[in-house]
Amino acid sequence: MDYSFTALLSSFTDFILHIDVHLQLLAAEYGYWLYGILFVIIFSETGFVVTPFLPGDSLLFAAGSLAAMKGSSLNPHLLFVLFFIAAVLGDTLNYHIGKGIGPKVFQYKKSRFFNPEHLAKTNLFFEKYGGKTIIIARFIPIVRTFAPFVAGVGTMTYSRFIMFNISGAALWVGLFSYSGYFFGQLPLVQQNFKLLIMSIIVLSLMPPVIEYVKHRLSPK
Repeated sequence: MDYSFTALLSSFTDFILHIDVHLQLLAAEYGYWLYGILFVIIFSETGFVVTPFLPGDSLLFAAGSLAAMKGSSLNPHLLFVLFFIAAVLGDTLNYHIGKGIGPKVFQYKKSRFFNPEHLAKTNLFFEKYGGKTIIIARFIPIVRTFAPFVAGVGTMTYSRFIMFNISGAALWVGLFSYSGYFFGQLPLVQQNFKLLIMSIIVLSLMPPVIEYVKHRLSPK
């Protein structure tokens, strides 16, 4: 079991670090069906608290880069629309799941697929930023997946949530997908694509790590 999980983790890491290559292979094999595959990944990454490990920022950037390639079947504007819809619907589903399950979820024990500590970290962001957490969280892996869930568990009304949801999705998808489209095909970016993806992941993870450290070091 541990060996299988290690092998799965290794494969997943390889997919993230070489996501541009894997997307090219998927595009060659599935053609226009790749739109549906990308839609499902973004929807799942934002829609279910058990899938925060799915690629988000890096996938948007890599998909935009792929759309810029000569002869690519992907349209960057269609990608933006599909990613935007997937992100909004994903957060909406996550919000309603949180609202339906309620505070009982905080009593669950830590497992490989569900970590209550992630909920606690997300709560820190809500305490500091309020409803704007929904927008800010779009740019932070893990917190991005748990923020709409915590909003549903809490007292935020759906009418208020949907405004932050739409705004955050437009900013997140637009920034990463169009950045990938405009900069992904520059020779310098192409030669250091793996390093760029790693930098995006590290920079995205820094805010929750800093908040968590500050919380641990602060007086009770």
